Amino acid sequence: MAFEDFKTKESVVIVYTGDSKGKTTASLGLMVRALGNRWNVAFIQFIKYWGVSEHVFIRDIQPLYKDQLHFYKGGKGFYQAGELSEQHVSEEQHKKAALDTYNEALTCAQSGEYDLVICDEINNAVHDGLLTIDQLQKLLESRSPKTSLCFTGRNFPKELLKHVDIATEMTKIKHHFDDKFLANKGIDF
Repeated sequence: MAFEDFKTKESVVIVYTGDSKGKTTASLGLMVRALGNRWNVAFIQFIKYWGVSEHVFIRDIQPLYKDQLHFYKGGKGFYQAGELSEQHVSEEQHKKAALDTYNEALTCAQSGEYDLVICDEINNAVHDGLLTIDQLQKLLESRSPKTSLCFTGRNFPKELLKHVDIATEMTKIKHHFDDKFLANKGIDF
């Protein structure tokens, strides 16, 4: 096939999923690439409300990009994850936070103001029952035609793969957590 036989798309849907680390990191790399292309980017973060390195980085670069970069931190932490769960947060509070974050993502995706909307950890929110597969599908189908989407998190629903252009599954070969080592700041968060 010759190069001239290839076409371009106005926008794409990208999924980073799987049981290994690197999903958020990949989406941050995508954000950097988009901002370098002078795109308007919305980075919408589900689940992580505590201070993680990407929050510091985004906060520090936001003044440089002004209206070109929108950051929304939603979620109430890990949901039903044993000792990692936030014990003081009720199921209703988790669901409300996920819905509020979803509504922010939906508004950004439908507005036509953003070239890229990244929904970090949205797959986890769907898998955990904080959001529905139907809500995720609505986000996919109702986005502005010029807006690319990126979804991260474990367990992306297989039935929605037909709506995706690029899907990458991060597969763990080895991780020191299995040997009872905690996550490293600057590497894992």
